[in-house]
Amino acid sequence: MATVLAPQQYQDCIAACQDCAVSCDACAEACLGEQDVSMMVNCIRLDRDCARICYTAISFMASGSSFARQVCELCAQICNACADECEKHANHMDHCRQCAEACRRCAQACRNMQ
Repeated sequence: MATVLAPQQYQDCIAACQDCAVSCDACAEACLGEQDVSMMVNCIRLDRDCARICYTAISFMASGSSFARQVCELCAQICNACADECEKHANHMDHCRQCAEACRRCAQACRNMQ
């Protein structure tokens, strides 16, 4: 039998947070390479904030913290803000589209967490 380190009820949310954090880090890096970086400043900032809160939420869930739900609610709020910003650029930048999708999935998983 495989050892599960994090509480089982958090597995889906942890996976969504991990995917979102990686997507946000990649999006921020790709935004830095865009021709008009000044247009991407808000996107980069939100990508960074979103990745940080996702990694934090993972840590709270993995440790079984009694504050995991509160951290995940904040994570959902930041994920939605990041998705809103990335969607402004999604028609022109595939990395923003992919990031927005990951953020929406993560926000939903955080809100569905039991």
